[in-house]
Amino acid sequence: MGRRKGMLTVAELRALVDAGTVDTVLVAITDMQGRLQGKRCGAEYFLAEVVPHATEACNYLLAVDVDMNTVDGFEISSWERGYGDCVLRPDLDTLRLVPWQEGTALVLADVEWVGGGDVAPSPRQVLRRQLDRLAERGLGAYVGTELEFVVFDDTYEQAWQRGYRDLTPSNQYNVDYSMIGTGRVEPLLRRIRNEMTAAGMYVESAKGECAPGQHEIAFRYTDALSTCDNHSIYKTGAKEIAAQEGKSLTFMAKYDQREGNSCHIHLSLRATDGEAVLAGESEAGFSPLMEHFLAGQLACLREFTYFYAPNINSYKRYVPGSFAPTAIAWGVDNRTCALRVVGHGESLRVENRVPGGDVNPYLAVAAMIAAGLHGIDNELPLEPALTGNAYTSGRPTVPTTLREAAEVLANSKAARLAFGDDVVEHYLNAAKVEVTAYDAAVTDWEKVRAFERL
Repeated sequence: MGRRKGMLTVAELRALVDAGTVDTVLVAITDMQGRLQGKRCGAEYFLAEVVPHATEACNYLLAVDVDMNTVDGFEISSWERGYGDCVLRPDLDTLRLVPWQEGTALVLADVEWVGGGDVAPSPRQVLRRQLDRLAERGLGAYVGTELEFVVFDDTYEQAWQRGYRDLTPSNQYNVDYSMIGTGRVEPLLRRIRNEMTAAGMYVESAKGECAPGQHEIAFRYTDALSTCDNHSIYKTGAKEIAAQEGKSLTFMAKYDQREGNSCHIHLSLRATDGEAVLAGESEAGFSPLMEHFLAGQLACLREFTYFYAPNINSYKRYVPGSFAPTAIAWGVDNRTCALRVVGHGESLRVENRVPGGDVNPYLAVAAMIAAGLHGIDNELPLEPALTGNAYTSGRPTVPTTLREAAEVLANSKAARLAFGDDVVEHYLNAAKVEVTAYDAAVTDWEKVRAFERL
């Protein structure tokens, strides 16, 4: 596939700047929470200084909680270390237009230390390391993410003022595959589809989902790094477009008691020459590599769940019979399993159904690659596929809380081998920060139950 419309070379950007069409360039990284953070640079300055020399930002961007509070326990950034700068090195292959912002382009950056070397816990760098490990074995990863969201007719400001309670979903009933249901919000969905296309992405389709106001826009798979880049840009852009339309949308894993927002991740492997390597001659149509790769996913799933479910709210999705998985099992086109194998021949792939809409795609895809390499390197045998209802199978389950997920990650030899102690300890501290904040919070649920009746 050739270069997508909307992607820019530096020369093309310079021509747009000279013509007065582009005046602003966003230089962004993806932080631990999966958000774009960075600077709005004057386009002339970007071309003159950032392209040849990079730019800098405070390294606390990778050491704060979701409220941007400075918190203790991170090795890379603290009061004791002075909260110094890190380097944002633009990856010019990601340079593109931002159609939903006037006169604006965007580039994603890799995070380096001022003295040189990667900032290892940066999500993009975590994924790059696993892609390098694959490349050492002559392999590359291709990924597609299916990200769900719920749309509300309230603005973000109204939602904030109401404490995110009593919001009006854009649909009042289950609109799964409903043309009427998607037609109700087509002006918003169309803007998102078309403007993501104009930002260099390949949109496949949009469809309604189960919960009131819930929808999904699917994008064509591509190489793992590009998919994660596009996922992060799309997530930010969809929110910005919704705000411009006087609406709001959320990707949180579980907004209410209805079905939560999932982010199913499809992953396949190819040789560096492009040859598909997962299909083979086994009874299931698998190659030995596929069997080991899938066995590694199963072996590491509990230990790596934090990277698929990084927030307190993530674990509220895991309800039997909800289409969110609980059992650690694999099946052929079986949506009750955590790992669903779909496709055949060159399209054969693994779908990981554990992540929710709040997932950081770089960390989740890195975890899937690391798990697969664990299976390949140790030639793990693959257990038989589960048929029937995985919810009632009695199989081991994914962790049910962030606290439990952090505990099994802390004791994971596979994680420390794949990611390094520095990365594992960084994200264990992030989990600790969230659990501590949650334990200290007084929730609406407690007030309703206790204010008068206890």
